Amino acid sequence: MTALVTGRPEGDVGAIGRVLAAPRSPAPPGPFSASLVFGWRALLKIRHVPEQLTDVIAIPVVFTVMFTYLFGGALAGSTGEYLRFILPGTLVMAVLLVTMYAGIGLRTDISRGVSDRFRSLPVWRPAPIVGAVLGDAARYLLAGSLVIALGLVMGFRPASAPGVLAGLGLVLLFALSLSWVWTTLGLVMRTPQAVMSTGVVALFPLTLASNVFVRPETMPGWLQAFVRVNPVTHLVSAERGLLNGTAAAGQVLWVLLASAVLAGVFAPLTARLYSRLR
Repeated sequence: MTALVTGRPEGDVGAIGRVLAAPRSPAPPGPFSASLVFGWRALLKIRHVPEQLTDVIAIPVVFTVMFTYLFGGALAGSTGEYLRFILPGTLVMAVLLVTMYAGIGLRTDISRGVSDRFRSLPVWRPAPIVGAVLGDAARYLLAGSLVIALGLVMGFRPASAPGVLAGLGLVLLFALSLSWVWTTLGLVMRTPQAVMSTGVVALFPLTLASNVFVRPETMPGWLQAFVRVNPVTHLVSAERGLLNGTAAAGQVLWVLLASAVLAGVFAPLTARLYSRLR
């Protein structure tokens, strides 16, 4: 009978049979392995719903190509000179604008009841959130790589390959830290649409009112004051230094400190709110 049901010869119970026949249940996965499994789930979601990458692909193309050729001649005298100025900024902008999906995905899972099933599993409680944030790193890497690849095709020449890798790593680190802000909002707000609206309202002023497109010296005094304390400005300045070979240690350290503060505040807050879900 077993052979008819399983298609295996009698006595060949296979891996599942050996687990079920074991005298004790297998040990539950550790925090690291559980987080990796949920990170793989995030990547599989992209594979099965590739439309999720629309913004990840469109934003780098639109901002890098359109702004360079529309404003390059007027603002810098040539598109090549302006590309050298704007590409580090569009790299930051393209990556940061997709960080909000960490909170949108979490809120979607909660709304559909998926999180309730995850919380009933014998795994480390924050593993679904940590894994989702790690999986989103693939989005950030794709967006950043597209900006750099487009820049190379358009004529951008970085100072060195290590500088490009360091710049890409720095913006990914900041983006992962910022993702915890959106996971916190995903647990506080009631719908995925609310998380998206809040993300757009917060991220567009931060990225536009910075030194991404123009130098702060050309702005009114009151706007310069905001731009100088804007964390995006500091991140863009660090990226320009790394990509163009003029990096200052203070700029990079400021971004690392800001990343540590964001993760140190919002990651524990996310875990606390997630543990109190009902």
